[in-house]
Amino acid sequence: MIQKKNISLGLLALALLPGSLEAQTTKFSEHVNLWIGTGGHGHTYPGATVPFSMVQLSPDNGKGGWDWVSGYHISSDSIAAFSHMHLSGTGIGDWLDIAVMPMPAPVRSSNIDTRVKFSRTDEKAQPGYYKVKLENGIRAELTSTERVGFHQYGFPEGTKTPTIRLDLDHTYNWDKPLETEIRIINDSTLVGKRYSQGWANRQRVYFAMRTAKPIKECLFNGEPKGANQQNTTIVNDGTKGSKKAVSAQLTFAESRSIQLKVALSMTSEANALTALNEIPHWDFDGIKAQAGAKWEKELGKIRVESDDERLKTIFYSALYHTAVAPTLYSDEDGMYKNAKGDLHRMPNGGQRYTFFSMWDTFRALKPLFTITQPERYTDILNSLLAFHDENGLLPVWDLSTFETNTMTGYHSVPVLADAVLKNWPGVDPERAYQAMRNSAFQEIREVPAYIEYGYVPQDVNGGSVTKTLEYAFDDYCIALVAKKLGKEEDYKLFSKRAKSYINHFDPQTGFMRAKYKNGKFVEPFDPFYSEHDFDKSQYIEGNAWQHSFFVPHDVRGLAKLFPKKNGLSMMLDTLFKAPSHMTGENQSPDASGFIGQYAHGNEPSHHIAYMYAYIGEAWKTQEKIRHIVDSMYHDRPDGYAGNEDAGQMSAWAVWSMMGLYPASPVGGEYVFGSPSLDKASIAMPSGKTFTIVARNNSAKNVYIKSAKLNGKAYNKVYISHQDMLLGGELVFEMTDKPNKKFGKKRSSWPTSMEN
Repeated sequence: MIQKKNISLGLLALALLPGSLEAQTTKFSEHVNLWIGTGGHGHTYPGATVPFSMVQLSPDNGKGGWDWVSGYHISSDSIAAFSHMHLSGTGIGDWLDIAVMPMPAPVRSSNIDTRVKFSRTDEKAQPGYYKVKLENGIRAELTSTERVGFHQYGFPEGTKTPTIRLDLDHTYNWDKPLETEIRIINDSTLVGKRYSQGWANRQRVYFAMRTAKPIKECLFNGEPKGANQQNTTIVNDGTKGSKKAVSAQLTFAESRSIQLKVALSMTSEANALTALNEIPHWDFDGIKAQAGAKWEKELGKIRVESDDERLKTIFYSALYHTAVAPTLYSDEDGMYKNAKGDLHRMPNGGQRYTFFSMWDTFRALKPLFTITQPERYTDILNSLLAFHDENGLLPVWDLSTFETNTMTGYHSVPVLADAVLKNWPGVDPERAYQAMRNSAFQEIREVPAYIEYGYVPQDVNGGSVTKTLEYAFDDYCIALVAKKLGKEEDYKLFSKRAKSYINHFDPQTGFMRAKYKNGKFVEPFDPFYSEHDFDKSQYIEGNAWQHSFFVPHDVRGLAKLFPKKNGLSMMLDTLFKAPSHMTGENQSPDASGFIGQYAHGNEPSHHIAYMYAYIGEAWKTQEKIRHIVDSMYHDRPDGYAGNEDAGQMSAWAVWSMMGLYPASPVGGEYVFGSPSLDKASIAMPSGKTFTIVARNNSAKNVYIKSAKLNGKAYNKVYISHQDMLLGGELVFEMTDKPNKKFGKKRSSWPTSMEN
């Protein structure tokens, strides 16, 4: 009861915060639709989690394949288990660890198909809570804390032997178990481990399960073991034969309700047992309310207004998805065991995080964190540096602290650079700089060739154009930090490397084209051609149309390369009007969400519409952004144009619907687009509130007529992070006709290397 009172008081305090009138009448979470992204190719999950937690307790359909990499897809009509770890919005499947499934009776066999059909009308999901009624009459309810999943199962009347199956061979897509163990501690507690191999080549998960009622019998792999036989252990080492990994069926005396808790640790079974203390009682509704309160606090960091309820649903569902990754990896005391098996503890009471999809999230999600995550972001940044200390390089795609080496660039660099340039507390600038510099001189990923030739030659390896352009941007970020730290020689060196994009530019076509080591362009050339095989491709997950514009740090430098003065503008115009098709026998499925050849379903396009603002045509940015928001985001399961990508697709919407975007995601300049929302009040890390108001806003009034900052005329087409930290109000007057004078003067433009 005390726990419930604390939760209620916490919610009351939240409602009484200044400026939270809406929170008094409508919870922010009521605007979240967790089905958005579970259809199409969004690859999200609808289960119970709290912000950035180790546990993501969600249903799995019991099916493999690209659209089931999160374990769940809206097209399925069955559930095989509820597992405790899920990837949100990725393109490759892993995790789904420690699976639990209620059964009406035990089955004395190790080979069980646990899939049970269900109806969508019997399913509900909200932040921190999931429930479903299965066709066999069993009701499942799930909620969680940071490291513990809380299950509550209701069984039909007359169920003589309610059963819970714990399955460590729950294996889909890339994942397979290597070594598993379940050990009975007493009549209500089991512990164990699951070592597996998948996208993360080595993963170790330890768990502790506790039931509210005593276990009557344990069936290990279909064979009975007495529940009271303490320290009864069953181990499977996948290297010793073809036996499946271990599973256990836990039977109970006749009951209508079974509750259980499952705690996770990446360190040890003992630490998983300790983690069970996160939920010291059996008050399911109390933990559900606690999880909801955590989401209310998270979602309340940005308070928006709009007469269009659909827009608020899209916005808050996106804001929710920006707060599920990266995920906790360490125990409460900061201890963790990395992919190498080494034990470490994060210093200064910090926590270790994993699940870093850097190719996606450096663009908009991580800059958003410098606003929305003042308490957590220091640990996230120091997790990148811990990875560097343990592996010698910053992570490219860190999963379970294993370097999957997926995608291109060394994009931990812009994330750390942005933080250093914003004077982020708790991050050592010199330590960060040395780690960044090490990435720029690594001996893998074609970096030596990039340094030698000034570009990555296609006859060295595939994806050559994408790699050069992304390395050039990352080097620009290093140059900015070198300048801030007074490292003049490095500033000159990396500024020169930041211009490497020039080496791929073909003035005859206006495209960035692949070159051989001899300096000649690769022939034949087709800008519509897409090759998904990274070793054969010239452009990663796309074609020349989508990748030729990735020069966010030097838009005006790119413009100068065109023979005609307005060449870049014309090229951008053509991009949005070109036929929406690709050629090639092995096209990338990731290029999706087409407007012409602009492909919003994949990240290389995300900054492109904002480039107009750098060359005096901000009205075109406004026009394009509103069209993208309206056509690429929807309040339905297929509401994302492609993979949600660990928060990046959602972060783009959060920024753009408010009217801003970090088009060059380093240093804190946010370029104006066209605000879809009438008002957004942002709680800044400084403790101040920055409010964006769009007056006379409507579906037709997509253009900015004028702007005012704190009551004074504001003529720039961007605003700085530092200005937002001061708090205040930015007001846009919207109109249905483009104001081509707004943002026309060079003095109003965002920063470009070529000034």
